[in-house]
Amino acid sequence: MYEDKADTAPTVQQLTFSLAGEEYGVEILSVREIRGWSRVTRIPQAPDYLLGVLNLRGAVVPVMDLRLRFGLERESYGDSTVMIVVAVAERLFGIVVDAVSDVVDVDPASIRPVPDMGAIVDTRYLKGLATHAERMVMLLDVEKLMRPEDVETLNTVLPGVRDVEVAA
Repeated sequence: MYEDKADTAPTVQQLTFSLAGEEYGVEILSVREIRGWSRVTRIPQAPDYLLGVLNLRGAVVPVMDLRLRFGLERESYGDSTVMIVVAVAERLFGIVVDAVSDVVDVDPASIRPVPDMGAIVDTRYLKGLATHAERMVMLLDVEKLMRPEDVETLNTVLPGVRDVEVAA
């Protein structure tokens, strides 16, 4: 049967990725690039989860390990390790994840709030939960990944960072 597309609500595209065996999604409109893991230049006095910076065609991009940001155990970086470069408030930063899955359409009406799990689980980095093709996807709020004090630290030290390797 023919379905009129004008009657259906617009979907939100999410780039899905895996991290520690769980599936997450990030709004495709905030994704600027997907690239394989490459070495970064470490920044002194940065939090552990902030791995360093990468020169991406002239832009110095901070890179964070999402496992460490979520308080999970560090994994070694291999061929399937991926860096997703996202834009937040006109600033680029990279998030290191285990692997990228695919792009899925999520109906905004199907997004459920993240349940309150008390102090045991930190859910502040999540916008909500969505079901797609019988699987649960946790929707990431990339704007909350960088704390204001992290941005301040980066603004202080980045002008002095020299000799950052250029990533093609």
